[in-house]
Amino acid sequence: MRELLHRLFFQNWQRKAISAALAVIIWFSVNHSLTTSKTIGNVPVRIINVPVGRTVDGLQSNGLLSKRITLSLVGNKALLDDLTPNDLEVVIDAQNKSDEWIASVNKKNLISLNPEIDISKSIFRISHQSFMVRLTKLVSEKIPVLITRPIGEPPRDYQFLDIWPYQLNLSVSGPEEIIKQLKAKGVKLTFNLNHISKGSLDELASARHAGHGDVVSFYVPDGWKQIQLPSLSEAPLEINDPQAQALRIDFVRSNLLPLEKPIPISFFVPREYSHLIKADALKIASSKLIETIDGVPCLTPKLCAKGVSLPFLKTVKEMLELVVVVTPKDELGNVLEWSIQFINPRTLEDRYVSLIMSDNSDDEVRNLQPAVREEYLRNRFRNYMNRFQLYWPDDKRFELKVELKKETVVVDAP
Repeated sequence: MRELLHRLFFQNWQRKAISAALAVIIWFSVNHSLTTSKTIGNVPVRIINVPVGRTVDGLQSNGLLSKRITLSLVGNKALLDDLTPNDLEVVIDAQNKSDEWIASVNKKNLISLNPEIDISKSIFRISHQSFMVRLTKLVSEKIPVLITRPIGEPPRDYQFLDIWPYQLNLSVSGPEEIIKQLKAKGVKLTFNLNHISKGSLDELASARHAGHGDVVSFYVPDGWKQIQLPSLSEAPLEINDPQAQALRIDFVRSNLLPLEKPIPISFFVPREYSHLIKADALKIASSKLIETIDGVPCLTPKLCAKGVSLPFLKTVKEMLELVVVVTPKDELGNVLEWSIQFINPRTLEDRYVSLIMSDNSDDEVRNLQPAVREEYLRNRFRNYMNRFQLYWPDDKRFELKVELKKETVVVDAP
């Protein structure tokens, strides 16, 4: 066995080495001389020398068209086997061109992005589907960005209150037709509450020391203030509106706040039923929930509010009323609808805004411009009114069963 191996590797080794070297050289020569074809899709197209004040339909801010093309290449097999769309770029010169022209791709405007690949001598023929390049007016506009209600769930012990501002603007430049469409429709931006941790809100709440500290404002990070507009840019565009610095998501603690006041009860008879039901003849039955105070029937259980702030509750608690809508018996039987109403809500809103504006302990609100601060607080107050609900002290939602029996309204727990 040893003698066989010795003869195999060492006998006439000079000739064997030369033969092996020649075989390698021949293999490399043949491999690099083989011609093949390959189709490569998703090749980027760059437009250069665009006239001032003009742009190209579909041209993004990075100089590339939003639409990519497919090339059929014929050339050296060794090069084409390793070639990918990331190695190529088509460069089209728009200088001295008409408003519309059919672009052609040849070896002169096919560029290698990989410095290790030389395609000038290795690609022999290029074919592709013709495509139109159209010059259009370059315009700059402010695109409305509508901040929609967030998705997801707020952290435990917190309730989503509001998001503010409701709308921002994104200043962009691009083809006139695309910009007009974007300006007319606007774009939407939606945040996910699942991306906000309880720890971050707890930290904000403990650092505030505000007089009305039930509201916790989470300022939206810069990385969230981005819009995807593929027709204008391959990368997300940052919202460049100065108001974006104030973009926040407001939360309120899920605490129960004692109401501590009885709620007067009144009746409302829709005008269409006034000939059937006389409002002045209606009376309310006595029950464990109802007590007459100074001749006015009132809801007297110890109730709580949830999802609002203490300053709001102090502002409105004397101006609440339970209104029973009295209608004739229908398919629902004698069950009547009821709701909690705010008396003179505009005045209450003014009182609340005045109260918070005078509180200098809240840096987040105080640092806003006066007009902006007032708008923000009025939006907050209206949001409180829309979400106002009553709860029992054990955190169960307050419900009533209200029925009409002849001319007597009976109010009881369901």
